[in-house]
Amino acid sequence: MIKYNNTTFSILLIETDNQLSLYLNHIKNEALLAIDTEFRRVDSYLPELCLIQIATKDKLECIDVLSLDNLEPLFVKLYGKKTKWIVHSARQDIEALYSLSNRIPSAIFDTQIAASFLNYPLQISYQSLTESLEDVRLEKKFTRFDWKKRPLPADVLQYALDDVKYLMPIFNKLSKELIEHGKLEWAEEDCQFLLKKETYNPNLKQIIKKTKGISKISKKHRDMAINLILWRESIAQTKNKPRKWVMSDEKIINYATGNINFSSKEWNQFDSFIKKNKQEFKDLNLIKSTKPLSEQELIRKDELKRQITNLSIEHNLPTELICTSKKLVKFIRGSDSTLLNSGWRSKIFKI
Repeated sequence: MIKYNNTTFSILLIETDNQLSLYLNHIKNEALLAIDTEFRRVDSYLPELCLIQIATKDKLECIDVLSLDNLEPLFVKLYGKKTKWIVHSARQDIEALYSLSNRIPSAIFDTQIAASFLNYPLQISYQSLTESLEDVRLEKKFTRFDWKKRPLPADVLQYALDDVKYLMPIFNKLSKELIEHGKLEWAEEDCQFLLKKETYNPNLKQIIKKTKGISKISKKHRDMAINLILWRESIAQTKNKPRKWVMSDEKIINYATGNINFSSKEWNQFDSFIKKNKQEFKDLNLIKSTKPLSEQELIRKDELKRQITNLSIEHNLPTELICTSKKLVKFIRGSDSTLLNSGWRSKIFKI
């Protein structure tokens, strides 16, 4: 186990710009930073970053984002070309930081993704991985804590520090095993999507799909509902408010089906928004009907599923890591964008 400067009896919390400057000077030559964040997303569209925890080879710190006047020196270090992040299930942490910095890390190692290449469950939690690799059982009692609360109690800070404390030793163990099995490059390849800005754009297709009641209305009403969803999304982003605070799913369906009507002011605003963005929405191709697989396609799918099962056994990988059923259908139908067409997957498939 790494021996850090912090103990249960001496928890350091960076709360001033001067403290941050001293800390950054201490870690200026560190290339590997194990990172976790705590944020709040209750009454806002964007995540509100509250705390950043960072572990290096010998130092463990909590940085109080809400107390600092200038985060730019920290961002210079975090997003430096020589800095590599070690994070578990990194997407939300990167998004929370991205909303403030408008920057993406230069390099990353996601321990959740890496573990999946060693046949751990695809969505293994940090707690489960820590228990498995470090024989440490972590507390979960502050998962719903309000991270905007100040001052932060000592046991809450310890909980936050624990969320990053074991990332470096886990990284070391996973990296070593991945190298032994010739899978390090595979894991690093699958982490690359985390370094693309578009990953953190709202997934409009998913937002539409998850709108309650949209699948039960006619196509005509559904088209109207989609336009309302896009309008709601724009307002939510502009006002930084949760989308359902702007307009509930139920109201969207009721407006779309004519059960309730806009005021003349609302209608003018909506109509103006749609006219302004009409071509952009058309290009999005948000709803695309999927035809059932033909008999030949079903035969091909079964053949590929058997091949994937054999490859998962041969390479000791979860079958879904190689290819999900949804992506398999896209591959069968000739999509060039599926994972099977590139990288380590195309190599083991010999495509």
